[in-house]
Amino acid sequence: MKLLVLNSGSSSLKYQLFSMPDEIVLCSGIVERIGLSDSKYKHKSHKYSSEATVEIANHNQGLNYVVNLLLDEEFGVVSSIDEIEAVGHRVVHGGSAFKDTIEVTEEVKSTIESLIHLAPLHNPANLEGIKVSESVFTKALQVAVFDTAFHQTIPPKAYKYAIPNDLLDDHDVRLYGFHGSSHKYVSKRAIDYLGRNHSKIITIHLGNGCSMTAVENGQSIDHSLGFSPVNGLIMGTRSGDIDHSLIFYLINNLNYDLNEVNTLLQSKSGLLGLTGMSDMRDIEAGANKGNSLCQLALEMTAYRIKKYIGAYIAAMNGLDCIVFTAGIGENSVLMRQMVCSDLETFGIELDVSKNEQNSHEIKEINKESSKIKILVIPTNEELEIARQTYRLFSERL
Repeated sequence: MKLLVLNSGSSSLKYQLFSMPDEIVLCSGIVERIGLSDSKYKHKSHKYSSEATVEIANHNQGLNYVVNLLLDEEFGVVSSIDEIEAVGHRVVHGGSAFKDTIEVTEEVKSTIESLIHLAPLHNPANLEGIKVSESVFTKALQVAVFDTAFHQTIPPKAYKYAIPNDLLDDHDVRLYGFHGSSHKYVSKRAIDYLGRNHSKIITIHLGNGCSMTAVENGQSIDHSLGFSPVNGLIMGTRSGDIDHSLIFYLINNLNYDLNEVNTLLQSKSGLLGLTGMSDMRDIEAGANKGNSLCQLALEMTAYRIKKYIGAYIAAMNGLDCIVFTAGIGENSVLMRQMVCSDLETFGIELDVSKNEQNSHEIKEINKESSKIKILVIPTNEELEIARQTYRLFSERL
């Protein structure tokens, strides 16, 4: 059967069409920099590949662009939309309502919409992808796969906040964790690479959104994002960790209202707030040209990641492997070098020449003398979502 995976991010739309259960990719692509004048798309199948710079204003327009590519008379991979029997959707925040993959219903969509305030940069795009998909693929099973599911194994000592108990008991206020499909996929590949199930791994997902997970014996035990995907590492437009008293200072002393504070921390902070740019590629280019703001932003980003590495080594009482993944983690030679520098006391030694080599597979970039493996593993959230979607599809047969 043919199964389409849609991964609607805050500024991108990834897709892959699979033949299942053999997991053959019939086509794949990405629409990125959505909302900017220089949006880009890349599309690849066994008989055609194309990429171009176009102007794509929103996710709805981006998804319709994808559909046209799938159905194109000359190079499309399906002759009818009815050939696609299931569509798996990435959904960032499932709150406490969703602990596993689920078929999309009106109630599910309503619940996802009610959780938008927890993931305002992602859940709206996820939900829009579902709605547009329903209108196009009318006979397909629509499935929601939640980023929060992988982190359900985090113990109470890590997910509970030191606030009154009733906020957890009555209102589900806790750490949830995100990018679960990515962290699950790359940690499983790292375990296979290491050749042992008993392992202590730190997975570092660096994209427009960033997060880190401590993975012990294949299970998430701590994670840098929390109740919503805004804390932790410095991100494209999100602040990461701050002193929460800053929120009250902005309101009480600088006359911000709550919506303005939320917009500031979610959409105007992070790399954008530091440099005026949210794309790491642009910031690295600026740093190379001597832009001091870009240089400092890189230093701050790497420093924050290092702090979490130290914390997770302590939490797991050791470490076997560090994994870099996602757009920045897989492609930024500079960021990996900055993160791994001066960590020899932990047994982490980067091989600079290996780090500079390109690879589309698992790449080991540590020195032979390094006690800790340093791996670059291309994430494949789409394949992980396809597997979970197919499982649910098969259970319905």
